[in-house]
Formats: sequence, C-alpha cells, structure tokens
Amino acid sequence: TCAQAIKAWEAKSEASAEEATEINLCFQTPPIAKLDTKVMGSLKKCQKLSLSTNMIDRMVNLTGMSELKILSLGRNNFKKIEKLEDVAGTLQQLWISYNTIASLDGLACLTNLTTLYCSNNAIKSFSELDKLKANEQLRDVLFLGNPFYAEVSSKISIRAS
Repeated sequence: TCAQAIKAWEAKSEASAEEATEINLCFQTPPIAKLDTKVMGSLKKCQKLSLSTNMIDRMVNLTGMSELKILSLGRNNFKKIEKLEDVAGTLQQLWISYNTIASLDGLACLTNLTTLYCSNNAIKSFSELDKLKANEQLRDVLFLGNPFYAEVSSKISIRAS
C-alpha cells in the first residue's frame, strides 16, 4: 500500500516523510496499486513526488500538498488526468508518460504548469492539444508515442515529399 511504501521510505532514508521536500516511491515491491488521500495529505512539505513504475490507476485528492511542484506518475495504469485541483497553484511539472491516458481533460486548472511529459499514452486526436490553451506557462511538452503523433508525423512526411 501507499502507507507501507511511505514507512519503508522513511526507514531507508532515516527521515520523516511529513518533513521531506522530495520523496521517491518509484518501482516499489510490491508495487503501489492505490493511493491514499490521508497519506498523500500528510506530505505537506513535499515539492517533488515520484510515484513512477507502480500499478496506480487512479489519482486521489492531494489536499495538504500545498508545496508540490513536480509530480511524476509515469509507467502506471492511469486512464485519465484528474483531481489535481489541490495543487493547481503550485504544480509546475507533470510527468505522466507510459500510461493509457486518452484525454488531456483535467489540466486546465494547473495555472503554473511549465512542463508536461505525456509520451506513449493513448491520445488519438490532435485536437486534444486545444485543451492546453489555459496552461499559459506551458513551455516544455512531450507527446511522442501517442496515436495522434504518428498521424501528424506521417502528414509532415507526405508534405515534405
């Protein structure tokens, strides 16, 4: 569980998760399958949270994580982007590559988002990018490996020929 992973991290790092600014819970054994709202909310000073390479399929509210700047969720089982409103004012980087996300809904609230790594997901339509218009600070994006990317690349190749 998420709580067990936090306890193991605290034992290994000899630090309190509640006081830590960076927490790495990548590639846990056994993998984290479910996040816990209460546990996440206790990470009040966390600025970088890495949860990549687990089996998480659903986000929980991040109430209390008012300092979170970088959230790494790559290589999990997320199908959609949701419940990021509690970190909307602070989150600057979202790393969500290698999931099965098909839509960019859920990002408009992230007013300070500068970096979005969303490669190798299931985004089929180029029009999904229109949903990023609200993210005026967004400067660094990655969409390689999504179905729409292959379509756009082939059109560019045809035009160049």
